[in-house]
Amino acid sequence: MCAFIDQRPPQGARIVVAMSGGVDSSVAASLLREAGYEVVGVTLKVFCLGHRPDADRACCSLESIEDARRVARARGFDHYVFDVADLFAHQVIDRFTSEYLSGRTPNPCVLCNQNVKIGPLLARAAALGCEWIATGHYARAGSSGGLVRLARAADREKDQSYVLWGLELEVAEHLVLPLGHLRKSEVRAEARRLGLDLAEKPESQDICFVAGGRYAEFLESRVPEKTPQFEEGAIVDEGGREIGRHHGVARYTVGQRRGLGLSRPDPLYVIDIDSARNTLRVGPAEALLSGGLRASSARYFGPPPAAGDDVSVQIRSRHAAAPGRVVSADAAGFEVAFDSPQPAVTPGQSAVLYRGDEVIGGGVIERASPSRSVAPAVRL
Repeated sequence: MCAFIDQRPPQGARIVVAMSGGVDSSVAASLLREAGYEVVGVTLKVFCLGHRPDADRACCSLESIEDARRVARARGFDHYVFDVADLFAHQVIDRFTSEYLSGRTPNPCVLCNQNVKIGPLLARAAALGCEWIATGHYARAGSSGGLVRLARAADREKDQSYVLWGLELEVAEHLVLPLGHLRKSEVRAEARRLGLDLAEKPESQDICFVAGGRYAEFLESRVPEKTPQFEEGAIVDEGGREIGRHHGVARYTVGQRRGLGLSRPDPLYVIDIDSARNTLRVGPAEALLSGGLRASSARYFGPPPAAGDDVSVQIRSRHAAAPGRVVSADAAGFEVAFDSPQPAVTPGQSAVLYRGDEVIGGGVIERASPSRSVAPAVRL
């Protein structure tokens, strides 16, 4: 594997930094300013504050916008606010809603980074006379073997490379990630050193437009008329026998155990969601295991990997990437087989392929392969 070289703009370059008002993006902007770059801060107002009753704590609240503005003023650089609520509603909220109603589980952060926060930021940067963009994500942007690459951050607990796989190469090659070599504790220490009063500001843990993680309530508010996905339906076992009733398939996701209302000696999990029939299929933990997956909407950092290539596959933001091999890959998608079966491979989530720490591509999971139907990976 070729050495990974971090992206480094020429000295004095003009860089747009996406600033949410949190400690990470504020430190990223401040470090770039301290290093001699000409920084322009940009805060994106991504959704109508009325979407959340706790909007004062949301990522684009008036308080957060003011926090970003105060950092820019203290560090001596310009700051702009752009209202992208309509774009966010179309590219993230509408697609989030549609996917859930189809029985799939999307990752809104992937959609947001690709289509709202980072993807379009390069065009805004050009309008502001900048050739580079930067964010406070915990990941590394650079090159390896002459190819544009993303790589994991030094802080594996905070690594966010998984949610950046959808970026276009043109965007990635102009992206700077100043926090890639820092741990969260070091970022907070830098904030204190820089005199930023938000050094101890807590970070949001839920979906930014869904209060308290109550996504089912949010979905119902988006589709106020009665829809089949919120109507009662059958819970069936692996053999198709009805064993209970659910409260609407949009309230469940693959791998879910709680909230099924089933009384059984052994725990049962959601193993399949049939939105068209308004049916949940459940089974024991071993029924969640899959031997591989098929992904669509692929994007690669370089040419698609070859059949037989060894990769690590991450299937959720908090999933430890599993070793496997590529079965097939092309511009449309890829199929991979795991060395060992993995639980809860969920349609709609992202599958990201790694070679070591480097992201080589990603896609949206379309289906899981039964654990017994995919041949195990062979290591020579």
